[in-house]
Amino acid sequence: MVVSLDEMKNYLRVDTSEDDNLISTLIKSSEKMCLSIARKEEEEIICENFEEYKVAVLYAAAYLYEHREEADHHELTITLRSMLFGVRKAEF
Repeated sequence: MVVSLDEMKNYLRVDTSEDDNLISTLIKSSEKMCLSIARKEEEEIICENFEEYKVAVLYAAAYLYEHREEADHHELTITLRSMLFGVRKAEF
């Protein structure tokens, strides 16, 4: 994982360990979502665009955590596309 549980909890300002499993799952899901949107393999994006990828993963996991009940996945995808536009492969 490019974002550790402690980094994510700090970003979310979560002090307890009650949601650790949920947060870990959201980090993994967010990483997969960002890789899919960027159309890159994990090794490739980590070597070339680590900071952009990490910020997008932090944003996605935070969005999913804070909007557990009513997350708008279309809106999230549009935002992540904008965030990763500069690193996104143009072709499949």
